[in-house]
Amino acid sequence: MATTDATVTDNQMTEPVHDALAARNLAPGRHYLDSGYLSAALVVSALTTWGIALTGPLLADTSAQARAGNGYARADFTADYDHKTVTCPQGRTSASWTPCAQRGKDAIVATFSASDCGPCPARSLCTTGKRRQLTVLPRDLAEAQAAARAAEQATGFQADYARRAGVEGTMHQAASHGARRARYRGLPKTRLDHVYMATALNLLRLEAFWTGTPLDRQRTSHLARLELSLAA
Repeated sequence: MATTDATVTDNQMTEPVHDALAARNLAPGRHYLDSGYLSAALVVSALTTWGIALTGPLLADTSAQARAGNGYARADFTADYDHKTVTCPQGRTSASWTPCAQRGKDAIVATFSASDCGPCPARSLCTTGKRRQLTVLPRDLAEAQAAARAAEQATGFQADYARRAGVEGTMHQAASHGARRARYRGLPKTRLDHVYMATALNLLRLEAFWTGTPLDRQRTSHLARLELSLAA
């Protein structure tokens, strides 16, 4: 159980969770995550630091073209790391290749020439500006991202990833008991509340396992219980 402020994003907690597990010699060989906890950088760092293989769907391309499903998205461009260029779907090559840091992460910004983009017949499919700029991952992260996306399309991925259903069930059960609504002020008290809640959930799930009681019992609303009692 990890308790954070509401402003902390999921992927900010992936490495701290791994560090905490490794400190107790409990680091898993494979960790099943939803897309909020994943990125190409985390896939690489988890494997190199702790030997943990992260499994799950990476976040989709969030560019305007990808969201619209129309036009040239990032995946339509080809990066040449040896020559430090990017080629667009129309065969034009970027004019600059600039390593930089974005949100504290290494990245590369490739910029195309306005003289190429301006008269391009497919400009409306690519950019609303005078020229296209594209953020490219460093080579090791780009290769890790490509491998992860290919694995998502492989036969058997969904069956393998279905193991996460049990985790989702646990989190849903915790949320139904108020885990997402703080009863107390301050992280220390909320953290203690979460620890007690996690302990209780473990006991409930153990009891269900020992007795064979299904955990997916349908919850009955107050009005439904009242109707049943009147009918009786």
